[in-house]
Amino acid sequence: MTTETTVSEGDAAPDFALATDGGGRFELAEQKGKPVVVYFYPKDDTSGCTLEAQAFSESKPEFDRLGVVLVGVSPDSAESHDKFKAKYDLKIALASDESKDMLNAYGVWKQKSMYGRTYMGVERSTFLIGKDGRIARIWRNVKVPGHVDEVLAAARAIA
Repeated sequence: MTTETTVSEGDAAPDFALATDGGGRFELAEQKGKPVVVYFYPKDDTSGCTLEAQAFSESKPEFDRLGVVLVGVSPDSAESHDKFKAKYDLKIALASDESKDMLNAYGVWKQKSMYGRTYMGVERSTFLIGKDGRIARIWRNVKVPGHVDEVLAAARAIA
């Protein structure tokens, strides 16, 4: 079920704490004072999600130089993330929101349709959160080609 939660640029980023790959945990509150890129993707090991994760992984050294923290979030389990990261040698943290509470808080758990059938799923979206904990930039309905470069440019502007 979707909620009508929407967050806008300038809003305080909804706080979250999620399990990650490798038995870790990612807590937004622990990133205070650092810019954070949170990108939401539908499913591990699918073509678009793999290309996006690889692009963020390839650009991770540049995000690191800027002091920007990267995390990908999907409703897949942390165990699924482990397999996905190992298969493609991904370098970024992947967080699991199986409850979909955080996906709802950011307004990315949406009704979608494909081939005439409707279902609930993740709207591919990216949020750039500033050092102050406010949302600096939002990209919704992301198309993967060129997206990471756009996010990196925006991160450079606030880092």
